[in-house]
Amino acid sequence: MKFSQLSERQILKAQAEGQLDNLKGAGKPLPPVGGGDYAEAAGFRIMAEAGALPKEVELRKAIETQARVLRDTTDPVARKEEMRKFAELSQALAIQEEARRKYYGG
Repeated sequence: MKFSQLSERQILKAQAEGQLDNLKGAGKPLPPVGGGDYAEAAGFRIMAEAGALPKEVELRKAIETQARVLRDTTDPVARKEEMRKFAELSQALAIQEEARRKYYGG
């Protein structure tokens, strides 16, 4: 069974049981997501709220932090080292995303 079918069943079950009534943010638009699947983004958000961050989310946060460090680094030698760290994090994220796509067949 595909993840989308499984998640749709779970949503319908939760609706029938009234678990989705009076949720925080009900009736408000979803926050904008930079390129990607909204169902996937919602799943990541739910996991984050439960304190279970996927490796991809952790890597994205690390990349954002490393980008700030890189932006603030002016010494050429130190900058090269920070660029290496940024590249490693970016590569790790790409590997995680590809593994997820292969696992879910998308």
